[in-house]
Amino acid sequence: MTFYGYKRPDGRVGVRNKVLILPASVCASDTTRIIAQQVEGAVTFNNQLGCSQVASDQQYTMDVMAGYAANPNVYGTVVVSLGCENCQMDLVVAAIQERTNKPIKQVIIQEVGGTLKAVDLGVRYAKEMVSDASLLQKEEFPLSELIVGTECGGSDPTSGLAANVLIGEMSDRIVAEGGTSILSETTEFIGAEHILARRAANKEVHDRIFEIVHRYEKALQLVGEEVREGNPSPGNKAGGITTLEEKSLGCIHKGGHTTVNAVYDYAKQVEPKSGLVIMDTPGNDPSSVAAMVAGGAQVVVFSTGRGSPTGNPIAPVIKITGNRITFANMEDNIDVDASPIIYGGDLKQLGDDFMKLLAEVASGRQTKAEALGFTEMAIARVCNFV
Repeated sequence: MTFYGYKRPDGRVGVRNKVLILPASVCASDTTRIIAQQVEGAVTFNNQLGCSQVASDQQYTMDVMAGYAANPNVYGTVVVSLGCENCQMDLVVAAIQERTNKPIKQVIIQEVGGTLKAVDLGVRYAKEMVSDASLLQKEEFPLSELIVGTECGGSDPTSGLAANVLIGEMSDRIVAEGGTSILSETTEFIGAEHILARRAANKEVHDRIFEIVHRYEKALQLVGEEVREGNPSPGNKAGGITTLEEKSLGCIHKGGHTTVNAVYDYAKQVEPKSGLVIMDTPGNDPSSVAAMVAGGAQVVVFSTGRGSPTGNPIAPVIKITGNRITFANMEDNIDVDASPIIYGGDLKQLGDDFMKLLAEVASGRQTKAEALGFTEMAIARVCNFV
């Protein structure tokens, strides 16, 4: 199978052709919103961080910002900073340039004379980039160029029985095509980590799977919390999930049946054509999706039993449910009904249909979240603000 995308100067392939107006901190977020609203083809997000953070938290923020700019779905980036935040312009630009050689422009609000002048300059830069981006012609590429992020949220028993099973089928097929599938949500490995570890490519990957699970539990225990007491969520319980282990056993179905080849830290760059890999992310949907997109995922596949509207400013999010009642109730939000798996449907045929949809979305077809303009965004945190 193939799709039509955009070749970038760093060699990667995008499935969208956006210009990113990147806020370096919370103090630049409203300015980037005003800029993006005035330029068709430009996108931004509300960055609540970028200042008053400890070093480990700031690194998460830097990695997401750099990863968003480097994501193949982005043609070029206009970075906007206030000027006095911890994530200084030179640090942000350097982090981006470590990952990619795509076009980049800079606007520092305090140096150009305030918001209105920053908006004027940012709009000019963005319009120039959008014009240049419009000259690019789509080319045909194999599915091996895709990095697909997988996520589940608002889960119920049908997630593990159907939706995640179909995502696992997709994951196995992407791996067979030579591409990359990312399994995320470390908290939802708990109780099933030993099963994933048995599929590790080597001892290093095996040990890393246990390491990220134990590290996550210990981090919460430092502030007196137990993840086993706070997960499943009230929505999970209302849907019929009874234990964390039950939820985890359903979650890992998204990874299919192939070998786990690598474990990546939050928002780090994922190597293309790597088969099945894991990224250490929270169970929180927007911050987990953000990390995979920062890692290079051009498309995200998201299962939800209860229903979820989650989107992303950079990557299309394909929503899938195994609950036919949820699909009927939330058809505005959900792209795929996987419930036939529960009622005797043919997994191979459903897999064929899903791969066709994936190729269509990669070629430009809008998802429900894109059509609605959903771009919610979050970044994981380690501790409180300084």
